[in-house]
Order: sequence, then C-alpha cells, then structure tokens
Amino acid sequence: METQTQTQAQVLTVKDWIITILITAIPLVGFIMLFVWAFGSNENPNKSNWAKASLIWVAIAMVLTFFLWGTIMALFFAGGGADNFDDFN
Repeated sequence: METQTQTQAQVLTVKDWIITILITAIPLVGFIMLFVWAFGSNENPNKSNWAKASLIWVAIAMVLTFFLWGTIMALFFAGGGADNFDDFN
C-alpha cells in the first residue's frame, strides 16, 4: 500500500481575514487581488477557494445585472421611452 503524506494548510487568523476583506473592498484592486489569490500558486488553499467562490458570485451578479438592465431598457424602448410622460401634463 502506498502511503500519502498530506500537508495541511495553515489556518488563517481573524486578522488575516480582516485584511483580506479590507483589500477586496478597494475598487479594482480588490477585483485584481481576487484573481491573484484564486489562481496564484503560493496562496493558502483556503484563501484560494474563497477567492474562486467570490469570483463566481461576481460573475453571477454581472450576468443578473446585465439581464436586469436589458429588461429595463427593452421595456423602456417598447413603451416609447420618455415620450409617454407628456400625456400627463
């Protein structure tokens, strides 16, 4: 039987998570850092998995936002836009 040596990742402290979340709150820098943490080879696997999950949520939010704005714009243009507001005066 072959034995496997499995190393466990270091547990991230509360301080590490606070700094991580603070960095992700910075516009554009946080988005770039999510990619660095998700796909970097030297990152803690816990932080890497969290960054990947965060990127998936960002993608879902972008798709939903695109469809929401598409629906709003389609309804706006199908209804004639702002021209219909003149009927109330």
